[in-house]
Order: sequence, then C-alpha cells, then structure tokens
Amino acid sequence: MFKTMKNAWRIPEIRKKLLFTLFIIVIFRFGSAITVPFLDPAVVTAWMTENASNGNFLEYMNILSGGALAKATVFSLGVTPYINASIIIQLLTYALPPLERLQQEGEEGRKKLNFINSIVAFGLAIFMSVAYYLYLKSATDDAGKSAVKYVDGGAGVMAAFVIILCFIAGSSLVIWLGNRINEKGIGNGVSMILFAGIVARIPVDLGQMVRLLQEDAAKYFGLIVIYLLIFVVMIVGIVLFNEAERRIPVQYAKRVVGRKQYGGQSTHIPIKVCNSGVMPIIFAMSFMSLPSTISMFVKPIEAAAYSTATAGQKFYYNFINFFNTQSYSYAVLYFILIIAFNYFYVSMQYNPIEMANNLRQSNGGIPGIRPGKPTSDYISKVLSKLTLVGAVFLGIIAIFPIIFLNITKINISSMGGTSVLIVVSVAIETVRTLESQLMMRHHKGFLG
Repeated sequence: MFKTMKNAWRIPEIRKKLLFTLFIIVIFRFGSAITVPFLDPAVVTAWMTENASNGNFLEYMNILSGGALAKATVFSLGVTPYINASIIIQLLTYALPPLERLQQEGEEGRKKLNFINSIVAFGLAIFMSVAYYLYLKSATDDAGKSAVKYVDGGAGVMAAFVIILCFIAGSSLVIWLGNRINEKGIGNGVSMILFAGIVARIPVDLGQMVRLLQEDAAKYFGLIVIYLLIFVVMIVGIVLFNEAERRIPVQYAKRVVGRKQYGGQSTHIPIKVCNSGVMPIIFAMSFMSLPSTISMFVKPIEAAAYSTATAGQKFYYNFINFFNTQSYSYAVLYFILIIAFNYFYVSMQYNPIEMANNLRQSNGGIPGIRPGKPTSDYISKVLSKLTLVGAVFLGIIAIFPIIFLNITKINISSMGGTSVLIVVSVAIETVRTLESQLMMRHHKGFLG
C-alpha cells in the first residue's frame, strides 16, 4: 500500500489528483466545524451525548458525518441523504421496469439514474433537515436551556427557516464535493468523504481511551489492550474477506470457423465472499432504528410508572425496550436481519439462470455439470454457501460493539465493526484505483 502511494506520488498527473482529493477533504472538515446560526453548540453537544449513544441510529449518523451532527454544523447530514437515496434507487431498479431499462442503456442510462438519484437525495435532505430541526427544537441541556435560539414568535419561524436551509445546503454541497472527487480526484467521492469523516473521529476515541486510563488504569488497561488486539484482528479479517473469492471453473468448447479454431480456453467466474460490502448492515440498521426514532417523538413511560400504567403503555414500553441498542434481543434480531438482507442484496446482483444461459450461448460450461438447469442450480448452491459465510462475518462485525459495550461498558464508536469495515474497504478500493492508474501510465503501448 505504502509502496503504491510512493510510486503514485512520483507521477505529476496522479499527484495532482491526490492533492485535489486532499483539498476537497480539507474543505469538508472545515465545513464540519461551522455551526449553523440560531443553534447553541454546547446544548446540542450535551443533548447528542445523551441521545446519540450506545450504537443507535443518531450515533451512526454522527460517525458518518465525522462528528458534525453532534456539533450542529453546516455539514451535519453529510452524505447520509445520498447514501439512502442510492439504496432506494438501487432497490427500485430491480422492481420497476423503466429504471431497469435505464440501467441497461449504458452510459446515458447511468447519467439519467444519477440525476434521479440526486433528486431523491435532495428530497431526503429536506425531510431529514426538518426532522433534525424538530429534534433540536425539543433538545435541552441539564439546566433546561434550549438548543434553538429565538424559538418564540416570528423569530422562531426565521430560525427554523435558516436552520433547515443550512442543513439542506450543507448536504447538497457535500454531495457536490464528492462528485468533484469523482471527476478530478482519486477514488469514489462519497466513499472518500465517508472515510474522512470516520477517520476524523478516531483521535476523539483515542482521547476517550486515555481519559479512561487516567481515571482508573487498573480497571481499563486490560480491557483497552484486548479491544485494540480485537481491532487489529478485525482489520486483518476484513482485508482477507474483501479479497476472498470462489472461482467457478469454466471451459469453452472448441469451434472451427473456416481454417481457424476458436475457443477451447479455460477461465473462471469469480464470486466474492463479501460481495455486498457494508450495504446489508446499513439496511438492517435503518430498519432497526425505526422504533428508537419513533420513541423520540412519542416518549414511553418511565420505568418507575410501569406498575400503574395501562396495557397499551406497557406494550409500548416493552416494545421500545426490546429494540434497545444495548439489549441482546436487539443484537440477535440485528444479526438475523443482516443475514437476510445479505441474501437479498446478493440475489439482486447475481442471476444464476441468466449466468447459465450466457454460458450455454457462448459454448461454455462448468466441468462435470450439465448445461441449463443443472448449471444454474450449481451456481445457486455456490452463491448460497458463500452468501452465508459472508453474512455471518458481517453480522459478527456489526454486533461486536454491542457485545463489547454490554461486557465492558466502554463505547468507542468510530472504532466499531461497521466503521472499520467502511474505512478498510475504502482504503483497499483506493489502492486498487491507484494501481490501475499506475499500470495505465507504465504501459508502453505500441509506440513505446
């Protein structure tokens, strides 16, 4: 990796792209420090510390924004609306024939899909900005001070308009910065911004470890050492699973056309173990966050009032507690959903029947497997096994912070399984992009 970076830096054209990418990331980090008008950062931080914790959806959004959400800055929403829009469009592409036809139209179709994705992202940014403002409007610190200033009378309308507009503009600007990286930088723009936001949180969590050691070194030293060792093992495991693939052998029949012979070569179909990446975790987390989101609008009863509550209040209280991010019931259901969504995502990416038909049309086949239905059944069987292995791995990575939090009561958000998975995946993909750029420039070609 470091050798690739060193070689890439020596080439002026790639060096310019690297510097441009770094410049965009610096702009993103500056924007993540600019507070929205009419908001009290101290109150927002105190409120987020209490509510965005223990692995809930608000904490997850805060990690993706690089801590901007907890500070109520212009870039509070980050690329979250764009990611959610991409998921929605991707799902609808396989459900709606018009979108499926656009995907099959090549470059022009992808441009139209990207435009639709941008419209949906803008709509989601408006919805999320309004929802976040409503959260903040009800937020107070221990002294009862409101996070939103001038909330009474006409000034309150003005404050709401400015706050919501800043959130929408910030999200749109972040997406625009990501697109500039796609055009003039290195790697995927949205992924690079996600990477920068998560990495920016690591010093904060390292500082939290230092504070814990200062408070009680005898209690926390062993736990932190164990966590760091597991952290290293997770990185190694993610790299191995990202690179792991099953190669299905394919043999093409020989054909004689005139005096020339075609085909006869052996190749393979590569199928990655973790083909779905972090998407099943995002799907599952979005689903599991619905009860906690509802509870922020409709508060359940206090535990002390449970004995005198009505049947409906008790049911709602138990329902919200079942989805408590610290509970093992949440972890089990979260794990099951990740496996289910992993199978769903892989089924959208691979079509065994279509793969078998393509092999038969090109005079190819899998050695020892008859063409047609036996081939599609064999591919389905291989996919099912690989999907299960990848899904279990993703599930373990996702629920590890919950188990660690329950055992040690230490919450280290940016160094959790999902965050590490995103960071390592983006780093691997960026290195691959640099290697491909280096190969293009070192290839002498016909005139070399």
